[in-house]
Amino acid sequence: MTAQEAPEPRMPPRSRELRDTRGKLIRAAEQLFAANGVDGVSLSEIKRAADQRNAMALQYHFGDRAGLLRAVLDKHLPAVDARREVLLQQYEDSGAADLRSLAAALVLPAAAKLADPDGGREFLQIVAELLNRPEPLVELIVPNESSSIYAWRRLLDPLLTPESTAVLHTRFTAMRFCHAELATRAAARPRRDDRLFTSRLVDLVTALLAAPVSEQTARLLHERDLKDRTGQQAPAR
Repeated sequence: MTAQEAPEPRMPPRSRELRDTRGKLIRAAEQLFAANGVDGVSLSEIKRAADQRNAMALQYHFGDRAGLLRAVLDKHLPAVDARREVLLQQYEDSGAADLRSLAAALVLPAAAKLADPDGGREFLQIVAELLNRPEPLVELIVPNESSSIYAWRRLLDPLLTPESTAVLHTRFTAMRFCHAELATRAAARPRRDDRLFTSRLVDLVTALLAAPVSEQTARLLHERDLKDRTGQQAPAR
């Protein structure tokens, strides 16, 4: 028997039981967080949904709610990051400054989760909630600079105006819009084909990123900056 044909080593029963328990808790959390909101479900409800009678099972595996939420995100984010890194490398290799390609690099890796039967659609709903809160929990979605979003921002910056990146936060607005649309799609019944929806979403994100700063917005920015510097209202025009 060759090394390739050798069977995988059997996992000890205790290790297999712990792995299965952890997986059940994560799956229950995905479903309940997506349905009721991250703060709208108790840990006891999650344990019951996972059919866990051990009162300390969740604490043993995750510590607390934050640890459980981190585990849910960690289940999906690496695949999203890996897909985005491939698209960004292709963009750099092409040598072309193409805003739609960068919009696609934001949309497509996340949109692939619409077809993931193992919690992908719930993941999209959870991410949208975290990003679209009054105080967004961005650090959970982009935990460190190894995230592909940092590379995406770096490549996008030269194509946007300084007002868009430094003042109006257009990149983050695009992220919020993208994930809100994906969450709406994910919460609905599954479609046979998401390609048209995804392509149109790329179009809309491209348009959002490319939206010019109007004269009115520029004037209001100027008035705000003047007021911040002097503490006085700018004269009416």
